[in-house]
Amino acid sequence: ILVRMMMTSRSCICVSAMKPCCRFLISFKSSSLFGVSPTSSSRLINSSKLLQCRKIESRSIRSGVHCRRRNVFCNSDSISWGGSRCSSIGRGRGRGRGILVIPRVASDFRNQSSSSLDSHVNKDKSFESLFVKPLVFKEIPKKESGGKEDAKFGNVRVKGEREEVSSQSEAEREAWRLLRGSVVNYCGFPVGTVAANDPGDKQKTLNYDQVFIRDFVPSAYAFLLDGDGEIVRNFLLQTLQLQSWEKTVDCHSPGPGLMPASFKVKSLEGNDGSFEECLDADFGESAIGRVSPVDSGLWWIILLRAYGKLTGDYTLQERIDVQTGIKLILKLCLADGFDMFPTLLVTDGSCMIDRRMGIHGHPLEIQALFYSSLRCAREMLNVNDETKNLVAAVNSRLSALSFHIREYYWVDIKKINEIYRYNTEEYSADATNKFNIYPEQIPSWLVDWIPNRGGYFIGNLQPAHMDFRFFTLGNLWAVVSSLGSQEQNEGVMALIEEKWDDLVANMPLKICFPALEQEEWRIITGSDPKNTPWSYHNGGSWPTLLWQFTLACIKMEKLDLAKKAVAVAEKRLKEDQWPEYYDTKSGRFVGKQSRLYQTWTIAGFLASKKLIEQPEKASLLFWEEDYQLLETCVCGLNKSSGKKKNKCSRFTPPRS
Repeated sequence: ILVRMMMTSRSCICVSAMKPCCRFLISFKSSSLFGVSPTSSSRLINSSKLLQCRKIESRSIRSGVHCRRRNVFCNSDSISWGGSRCSSIGRGRGRGRGILVIPRVASDFRNQSSSSLDSHVNKDKSFESLFVKPLVFKEIPKKESGGKEDAKFGNVRVKGEREEVSSQSEAEREAWRLLRGSVVNYCGFPVGTVAANDPGDKQKTLNYDQVFIRDFVPSAYAFLLDGDGEIVRNFLLQTLQLQSWEKTVDCHSPGPGLMPASFKVKSLEGNDGSFEECLDADFGESAIGRVSPVDSGLWWIILLRAYGKLTGDYTLQERIDVQTGIKLILKLCLADGFDMFPTLLVTDGSCMIDRRMGIHGHPLEIQALFYSSLRCAREMLNVNDETKNLVAAVNSRLSALSFHIREYYWVDIKKINEIYRYNTEEYSADATNKFNIYPEQIPSWLVDWIPNRGGYFIGNLQPAHMDFRFFTLGNLWAVVSSLGSQEQNEGVMALIEEKWDDLVANMPLKICFPALEQEEWRIITGSDPKNTPWSYHNGGSWPTLLWQFTLACIKMEKLDLAKKAVAVAEKRLKEDQWPEYYDTKSGRFVGKQSRLYQTWTIAGFLASKKLIEQPEKASLLFWEEDYQLLETCVCGLNKSSGKKKNKCSRFTPPRS
């Protein structure tokens, strides 16, 4: 819909050049999940009621949707919006729904940037280009359905799914009800899901009522696999607008590409007593430890690709503001620094393990997500004269990162025996022990635990330090993204199968193995009372990892293994009220501080079920080996004849 704003002396909208943001109050009665419209589909909503722009007094709201200047919004009794309307499409029993097209609140601002990333954007500073696009509604054409209507209410299909619903287990039916009940609406439209929706939770001061980017990913996959892409599209666009906000902690601002960890919809009372909705984002300035979420931007790119693959809607990723968002994230990740390695250097607590757990440095989880997001970005970036250098940088980093992880993070019984016999203090470009790892670092538990068949990628690698713990998420994404070679990917799955009683047992899956105990726990976690041995991030069992395990199993043709894990979880999750995590070495107890009705536990279970039902869709979500990268290998091990002959681990035979 083309929206034109008629300027009068009594009504205007201006945009602040410092922070392009706005609020809109939408009077859309009977709005619920996925925008169920009023019963009368033939009447148009008065435009002055649809969008109410009000003069907003200067307030100090941390990261809130507000304007820095008092004159940003000017109000009149009625505002004329040419053609702006909410149309209702009759569906089913007189119900209709409007589809929200999220405004490009920051896109025009971003397009006017003088940054080299945005140099391809038209620099015309005309009046029209500086307008903030208001919220509008996009009509969805009525689908022909053979004389019967396919009505929706609250995201539950009426026609064509009765048989499917009846075949669902009681746990699945409850899970879908809970997932839909966790949806957060902004201006009447779904934009995400809360982290937990426990009615008995009394600790409302914590942030479990917020929408977290990483937590929403399994919810998004569940909705997409169920055929619903609207909430995912809204989420991607709303979080994109948050990316351009100012972020400051103690007078320091991080890079403009940083995505928030979470956001919350708040209602603010105006001077006239009316209430307006706004988004309040957290970029880490309120998080425990004040750590910025490195993984948020990586997950956002991964989800953007998944949205296109599962819906077929590639117009979203082709938008100028979305392309700019991708480039800003890449610029932040690919920035030059002091590090000699292609891996990302991060602090403790910058990913799913968001507390002190000794993962600072180059944790596997971040590297696997980084590799995945680079592959996603390379697929989605529009290649032109302005982006060709960025695409070349992405290809170069992909090649270097793949070699580094395969060559130095991989361990199996053969590699551990090699480390056991390492010489130390080697000063040479041809050194075998490149990171000066002391053999005494090999933990006693690993000697007996590592199986004869299979292996895994270690949790972290730094000079004179290897973290030999098994981190599940990083290893699963190494498989899903083909960060590991075919042989290594098969080794990871073989190890999980071999060590089922340690990594799955009574509840899939351990976030890491083994737990830090005694003096090691006190030193590394700082005596964290939440991360006690075999609890929470310190060896706890997290059901949300189930969907990622299922995706990896399908890729490696081990569907039965995924079904086995889902069956283990399904026996307990509903009865235990969908907890966040489980405690004890075998995952027998619900976590001592675990939130109940945790959304990503629910969503991870549902996404797993959907993937098992539709394994053909899983192929859209994982990556096979990129042999083009192998041809441009940067390591030089196979090209040099004058040095010691080594075989690059990246070169493995293709799958038969």
